[in-house]
Amino acid sequence: QMQPVESGGGSVQAGNSLRLSCVLTGYTFSNSFVGWFRQAPGKEREGVAAIYPRGGASYYAPSVKGRFYISQDNTANTVYLQMHSLRPEDTAMYYCAASGRTISMPLRSSEYSNWGQGTQVTVSS
Repeated sequence: QMQPVESGGGSVQAGNSLRLSCVLTGYTFSNSFVGWFRQAPGKEREGVAAIYPRGGASYYAPSVKGRFYISQDNTANTVYLQMHSLRPEDTAMYYCAASGRTISMPLRSSEYSNWGQGTQVTVSS
């Protein structure tokens, strides 16, 4: 079973950058997608970015497109989320998830079955 483990969160000022890492233990190059999601207090969990490591296709939420970039290091079983030009509204707990199968909606949280514990990102103005 794939177990994502996130790291890299922290507190930064608006305009700065952070890179989140997701190490996927037990990961095999199957048809699994890997996604980054976030949840702010009182809000629903939303898909931020996703990648299909086997083919490299990536997907982004409109709110982060052009600022966030998802990438993979297959040799390290790691997926990264590079975040630039951070805004206070990006403040949330960020989660990495693996689908374990082929999915049709890569930014929909219900498509994913293996979730990490999350890493907090706080952006101050």
